[in-house]
Amino acid sequence: MKRPFLVLSLLFAASAGAQTVTIPVTTLPPSNLLTTEAKHVIVRQQAIRPPDFGNDIAAARAFWGRYNDERLAEMRLHFRTVERREALGGVAVDVVRPAAGVGPRNRERVLINVHGGAFLWGAGSGALVEAVPIAATMGIEVVTVDYRLAPEHRFPAASQDVAAVYAALLERYRPENIGIYGCSAGGIITAQTVAWLQREKLPRPGAIGTFCGTGAAYAGDSAYLSDPLTAGKPIRDGALLSTLPTPYLAGVAADDPMAYPFGDDAVMAAFPPVLQLAGSRDFAASILTAQHRKLTALGVSSELQLFDGLGHAFFVWPDMPESIEAYRLVAGFFDRHLGTAQGSRK
Repeated sequence: MKRPFLVLSLLFAASAGAQTVTIPVTTLPPSNLLTTEAKHVIVRQQAIRPPDFGNDIAAARAFWGRYNDERLAEMRLHFRTVERREALGGVAVDVVRPAAGVGPRNRERVLINVHGGAFLWGAGSGALVEAVPIAATMGIEVVTVDYRLAPEHRFPAASQDVAAVYAALLERYRPENIGIYGCSAGGIITAQTVAWLQREKLPRPGAIGTFCGTGAAYAGDSAYLSDPLTAGKPIRDGALLSTLPTPYLAGVAADDPMAYPFGDDAVMAAFPPVLQLAGSRDFAASILTAQHRKLTALGVSSELQLFDGLGHAFFVWPDMPESIEAYRLVAGFFDRHLGTAQGSRK
């Protein structure tokens, strides 16, 4: 089965003084770099058409909860893990471990996952979808944080919750042995948390992963091209906002480095090693490449992995080789950058 071609009619209205570029109507096939399995998955993705939820947050959470339940069922066909629910630093978490046990190299290392979900949903099965494959692939314990969600809570609630879990883990693990990663909103919160840890004068973690989102607003070509390229939707109109259009960050200034650390070189220069990962047709791809360049210029160890032809949060779908490759890349990155010193704080 082949992915249907996408019909695009693109008009770029650039900033004042720049030339407007008109792209003729054309058709775009799936990337010829995709595996056959990935093309099958894309057909399944395109069949999912979320309704217009309006302001009905309960309906949105129910819809995406079912979506995440389905992805978790698929994950369980590929990976064997065990989970337990507990509280760390007063925050609810799910602790995910490989069914075969944590590997010897990782007994003094741990990862924190910050789940995605537009700051509005994603706890429960959505968090496990992100934690299970990494725990199983790397052979490590992953603590996924049930942080406070919008619209009931606002920034910096999630940063505070992740920081509280991190502080609790510091009682058992050295900071260089702790990694933090997240996807989409979780990638943004991961970057925000690193800035928050600096503010609270907590030691920086060993490494972080900002996947499909980072500490900045939407930016670059991908913010315009993602909808047409992945779903055949019209290209967005007008200039991009300097802040993220989410109730979680409502009223937060674009120059607040705790919310948008990308804009503050001093904050970014103090980041630990960072892995940026996304599909090339993800709306966050452009800003991830910009973050990679900025970190590199600031002397921070940075890696960038873009998967051609794939969209936002593609790796929550485990039934394609590209996702399995992504899990291995994440595991390899943290294995290289987390500390391995003996004598954890247990």
